[in-house]
Amino acid sequence: MSDIANTPAPPYYAVIFSSHLSADDKGYEAMAERMVALAATQPGFLGIESARENLGITVSYWESLEAIRQWKSNAEHQEAQRLGREQWYSSFRLRIAKVERDYGA
Repeated sequence: MSDIANTPAPPYYAVIFSSHLSADDKGYEAMAERMVALAATQPGFLGIESARENLGITVSYWESLEAIRQWKSNAEHQEAQRLGREQWYSSFRLRIAKVERDYGA
């Protein structure tokens, strides 16, 4: 997950997930890998970027708010969310933003 996502021309949406892992993170890494693979199969998914040291930040990119809603309601993703709240995260924050400009080299 270390590559920079190759996103289309804006506008599109970014889901920014910031988290701190708890001491009980058994199974987290495997589930995180599964969620990336599953998200990539969802309609409207554009890409993902992730980094983790003390603070983990994952940004997924989506064509629309509806695509984000569909991903949030995916049953397997809902189970991962439940485990995150109950076991893996000591704290987290999710933000959704509309990308209006995108440039780089």
